Amino acid sequence: MFREIALSLEGTLEAPHFDRTAFKVRRIYASLPADGKTANLRLAPDEQALKCMTHPEAFSPVGNAWGRQGWTQCELARVERGELEQVLALAWTHGCAKQPR
Repeated sequence: MFREIALSLEGTLEAPHFDRTAFKVRRIYASLPADGKTANLRLAPDEQALKCMTHPEAFSPVGNAWGRQGWTQCELARVERGELEQVLALAWTHGCAKQPR
């Protein structure tokens, strides 16, 4: 379901990224490990805080400096399709943004 939703977002490309599969437009906005149980999503820190507060069993900050930048891990079995569509669309908007210089 994750791959299907991600690839339905305009301009999304799928590519290998280290030991994961990355989904990107201009920039990577999500990644998926081979087991497909979790996904990492590019969110803004305030968006991450809201997701982690309202749905802590499904969302948590990635456990390193990337997490402090807003990268958020999602337990895919703990989210319904509608919420996954919403959070992937949100992450996609960050993937469309131009990188700061």
